[in-house]
Amino acid sequence: MSASAAVPDCCGGLGNIDYKKADLCVMARLLGYVDPLDPSFVAATLAIAFNPLFWNVVARWEQKTHKLSKAFGSPHLACYTLGGAILLLNFLRSHCFTQAMLSQPQMEILDNPMAYSAGLVLLGMGSVFVLSSFFALGFTGTFLGDYFGILKEARVTTFPFNFLDNPMYWGSTANYLGWAIMNASPTGLLLTAVVALVYMLALQFEEPFTAEIYRQKALQAHKRS
Repeated sequence: MSASAAVPDCCGGLGNIDYKKADLCVMARLLGYVDPLDPSFVAATLAIAFNPLFWNVVARWEQKTHKLSKAFGSPHLACYTLGGAILLLNFLRSHCFTQAMLSQPQMEILDNPMAYSAGLVLLGMGSVFVLSSFFALGFTGTFLGDYFGILKEARVTTFPFNFLDNPMYWGSTANYLGWAIMNASPTGLLLTAVVALVYMLALQFEEPFTAEIYRQKALQAHKRS
């Protein structure tokens, strides 16, 4: 197949376009629906960026100082409190995400039953990954218990962790993507990309810590045996 073909161009109609420029064309069309200065869009972006920053900073601070555990009298109670705060922040993030979508135009190409069904499937898959991750890890495992010294015997490798790395994060991303498609929202698609980017950045800090703490635990167990 040649690099050019007769397909609808970005402005409508038929024209010969270079497939190498197709992604830029689609992105330009997508951004044409989005007002990045809209207050609801700004609020959603800030909420998306703030949440992982908050829980990583607080968890690292606790891991180094144990001040939350001391303040609440036990590491478990401190972890439950941080987990409750994270849940509230995530509800706020989802609210801001939805308000940003509702405040900006829909994309006609996504406003059809097939796209809605695809979004519903993504939402269902994402929910399966999020909920199964929670049940596999438990509350403290989900909400950074390892930073509080609350460790499992070993890292969880059962479903969905044997199917996908970091299923909680990618399940959450799939939820946002499905919700955006169901609402035919280019704003939602752009914000979903922000969610994925922020999660990938967060994993650069979280994954090495988790791997190291369980490596040390296994090493200590081996020395005692």
